[in-house]
Amino acid sequence: MQCAGTGGNSMQIGFNAPSGGPLATPESLTRLAQEGEALGFGYATVSDHVVIPTDIHARYPYTDSGEFPAGSRGERHEQLTQAMFLAAKTTTLRLVTSVMVVPHRPAMLAAKILSTIDVLSGGRLTLGIGAGWLAEEFEALQVPDFAARGKVTDEYVLAMRELWTSPTPRFAGEHVRFENVSFEPKPVQPGGPPIWVGGESGPALRRTARLGDAWYPIGTNPSFPLDSLARYRAGVARLRALVEREGRDPTSVGLAYRVQKYGPDLPATAEDGERRLFSGTPRQIADDLKALRDLGVQGVDLTFPGGTTEAVIASMRSFRDQVMEKL
Repeated sequence: MQCAGTGGNSMQIGFNAPSGGPLATPESLTRLAQEGEALGFGYATVSDHVVIPTDIHARYPYTDSGEFPAGSRGERHEQLTQAMFLAAKTTTLRLVTSVMVVPHRPAMLAAKILSTIDVLSGGRLTLGIGAGWLAEEFEALQVPDFAARGKVTDEYVLAMRELWTSPTPRFAGEHVRFENVSFEPKPVQPGGPPIWVGGESGPALRRTARLGDAWYPIGTNPSFPLDSLARYRAGVARLRALVEREGRDPTSVGLAYRVQKYGPDLPATAEDGERRLFSGTPRQIADDLKALRDLGVQGVDLTFPGGTTEAVIASMRSFRDQVMEKL
């Protein structure tokens, strides 16, 4: 659903397509994707873990304890394969990697897979990216060293864009080098899939300012909370200043926002004393969406509750009827 706003702004609402567990069967994913598309949702998100180590000491950024939730430790589909599956089952729904851990896959191979998805989906891919947090997964995958992940991420993104745009691609970096290759077909979307940079930290903001088409944080990182309108506005102001420092037009970098939980069960007040975004009634949540839309946010996605496919679809339908229709 395109939610039109002031000044020609519009916002898409997205939903999470589970990568594991009972809702990640072919039948369930097909129903969720097709029902979401029919209900007017703009995109589906797919998360990224190739393997889940059984002994995790790395700190997970999105819980107060730093512990990776037990419910996230089970089976997983490979993210890009799942995105292609969802694309094949739909016609207008966009697919957003939320987020792809860039160092997990060799740059040229990732560029080819992403280009293939973009071509075969008719240009419906958005590439959400991150540098990763799970050191033990990096070790298991035998990819470049975890400590170098920021530099590797930036270099891989630049290399992928070179492959997507240049008729004679060549690249000479510390972690990836190529020349004398043909890379066809190019993505349908000019310049390749738009890149939404995930993360809330200083490095994530700087990566967005240098390389991103949009900033794509989660609002509930305890170390960098963006869970009130005041906090989010401050984050956007920091981003705009960094974009300008990079010599780019601050308005050229879009905004997207990921919501892990919503509704009356959330505390109504954030730690800064302001209203907590996406808490409360459907009317209050609709007002939050309007406020974000007026700031220029182009996409907001949520994880809808439910233990069965029907329950999740019911949550999505209720959100459409009670919240999205008020926009």
